[in-house]
Amino acid sequence: MSEFDIPAAEVLEARQKLVLDHFRDEVAQDWDATLSTFPHPHYEVIATMTVHDGDSAVRGYYHDTRTAFPDQHHELIALRHSADAVIVEFWLKGTHLGPFGKLPATGSKFRVRMTAYFVFDAEEKLVCERIYFDSLSMLKQLAGGIDKRKPKNWPVLVKLVRGLLAMSGEQPDRRLVETTEPTLSARS
Repeated sequence: MSEFDIPAAEVLEARQKLVLDHFRDEVAQDWDATLSTFPHPHYEVIATMTVHDGDSAVRGYYHDTRTAFPDQHHELIALRHSADAVIVEFWLKGTHLGPFGKLPATGSKFRVRMTAYFVFDAEEKLVCERIYFDSLSMLKQLAGGIDKRKPKNWPVLVKLVRGLLAMSGEQPDRRLVETTEPTLSARS
């Protein structure tokens, strides 16, 4: 199979069902069901340059994001198929009620447009969810909900800036930066 070959309709339907079940189970916070969609859970979050690999790491990712945004949910925009992936555009929505990494809770709501690539291997097993989003859009919304004119909010703003500075010094996961250019087929 080359990068030009799109699988049969029944394969695409099965992939789509798995992805939609995955989304539904994430919103319901049914982590066992969500993780059952992978033989080996693996998330790549490009905006933060982090990889969550394996059951324990992915459960930690779920815990941390739902501590920060307990009401996190999705609103689908579009779903597309490719030779080896289902590509989903969606709004991620929630309220920042707990710490998000080194960022303190702001109480702000957010709505950020995202794209997730659900990548399948040759045996039609889900091997990766790779998520792309504009982190500045999210950060602007998280900080934007704080009334900066009120002195009682200034300590949160200071903690927010300190958290951002600390996070900016973190090294990206090498698996996301040490990539190899693919060998593509040439069609005449």
